[in-house]
Amino acid sequence: MSRLEAKKPPLLISEPLTTDAVSQSLSLLSGILKSSYGPAGRLKQLHNGVGGCVCTTSQSSALLGHLSTSQPVLRVLTASVQNHVSRFSDCGLFTAILCCGFIENFRSLNVAPFTVIKISKHLLNLCMDHLKSEACSCRVSVDFSSVETLVCLVRSILTSKPACMLNKTEVDHVTTLVLKAFLFTVPCHAETNAVLGKCVIVPVKGRRVVDSTVLPGLLIEMPEFQLGKPLAVKRTGSNMIKTALFSVSMSGDGFNPEEGTIAVHHGVSLEMSELNQLLNVGKQLVKDEVSLVVCQKVMHPSLKQYLKENGVVAVDRAGLSLMEPLGRMTGSQPIASIHSLSPGCYGSLKDLCLESFASKHFLHLIPEDTVICSLILCNRSETAWDELKRVCETAEHVLRLTMKEPLALLGGGCTETHLASYIRHKSSSLPASTFKDLDCSQTQYQLVADGFCCSLESVARSLSHDGGEILTDMVYGHCWFVPSGSPCVSKWSDLVSKCGCGMNGNTEDLSWRFLQGQSGSPVVQGCPKEPSVKVADLLTLDCFAAKCSGLQVALETANLILDLSYVIEDQN
Repeated sequence: MSRLEAKKPPLLISEPLTTDAVSQSLSLLSGILKSSYGPAGRLKQLHNGVGGCVCTTSQSSALLGHLSTSQPVLRVLTASVQNHVSRFSDCGLFTAILCCGFIENFRSLNVAPFTVIKISKHLLNLCMDHLKSEACSCRVSVDFSSVETLVCLVRSILTSKPACMLNKTEVDHVTTLVLKAFLFTVPCHAETNAVLGKCVIVPVKGRRVVDSTVLPGLLIEMPEFQLGKPLAVKRTGSNMIKTALFSVSMSGDGFNPEEGTIAVHHGVSLEMSELNQLLNVGKQLVKDEVSLVVCQKVMHPSLKQYLKENGVVAVDRAGLSLMEPLGRMTGSQPIASIHSLSPGCYGSLKDLCLESFASKHFLHLIPEDTVICSLILCNRSETAWDELKRVCETAEHVLRLTMKEPLALLGGGCTETHLASYIRHKSSSLPASTFKDLDCSQTQYQLVADGFCCSLESVARSLSHDGGEILTDMVYGHCWFVPSGSPCVSKWSDLVSKCGCGMNGNTEDLSWRFLQGQSGSPVVQGCPKEPSVKVADLLTLDCFAAKCSGLQVALETANLILDLSYVIEDQN
């Protein structure tokens, strides 16, 4: 009998935020995230230390997915941000940086955590009410009858990830493709409960980005097809191509010993019995004038040969990911058994042809109504392709979110500085009844409000990585970046041409000040209600739904962590 070790008592840590280990880890995580933020963010190379794949990225989903931490407090923070990213795909770094800022600024205040939490929730409500009001000047309406705002939105997402290694021409090309692919997924006929289609990304690595393209329908890689030979496909009386989808294995080894025993008569071959059943299925498919058979799993070579001899195109190993868009595109019901075929399970296609791209050969399935499309995505290296794929998926998700709520927020740090200016202005004129309802003094409220604003401004400051000065104006509350190494001048307007989002120019005296996020910053008076330029001037925009959620998640997570009194760790 092996010697048993006595159980260790749990490790009890009181006031975890006051420990040096947590403070250092939080500061390190904040530094990593801030240095990755924005179009000029520094790239990170992530690997597991024992070989394997190396990930070069500045995306929150990849960063937080590869980073491991032993601190329970940081695990709460990263899990919360990852949950936000899984729902919205965008604004992950914004959420994480803002959350770190809230924790760092609030814990340094000489105010009880319970009071800080109550006041910060009130400040969050002020922000959300402002963002959702028509008077908010950092909110942009998205008109789906015109592509200008959509172009700005997608372009802003693409340019925010430098690991994609895209130049201006490539950014424009991919922006067009993402928009085209999204519009393919929108049903042509308006319905009460319309459901968007799907864009399937087809990888082609080692080719130029401008070789990427979008095709309606689905592409299935078929290396065995010869392009030189025409694809003869039988059609029904309505000139359609009848299709059948099988989600069950058609390899002939359908018996699974784990499911129990099976009795076989003497002299009967189980394998031959299975093959005969498969061939009977093939005969039924030929009789029903099916022209395309797609199997999610493996198909027996004899069945494939039989179908081919009878003019039926057979595709196996399609994979689970293609079954849902295939079923939606063709109208086929996936067949889960080879022992029963119903005529109602068949679907149809408009056309079927062969396509060649780079060194790959594809079977191109073209539907009657296009809500499914294929984005053939190219990039020069595998690392850059992986990053570009994640960015394109994010852009598509953001467009879907924007269709639900057709709004966007100004990017480039301008929404953050505008909100900070608005909160400073609003908090300076609150009635005494507000402090009574919150059970706090006006001094406590101002301290928390200042920490809240400093946290927002720290996100905007994180966009600058070259040591240049960062300004905010006293009129609009927007963010302005002074290039590094600029000469000393008497007028800031000689050095800055546009604000971070691109909406405002330097044509008027805007009374700039340094954006340092320090206490006692001046109050900005008044905010514009109408943009001073057209959206077509390529504004930097952020997803409205994702940013609003990120703001809420950042504060709620920070308040949860600030409220932690003990951390209990099991040491066994």
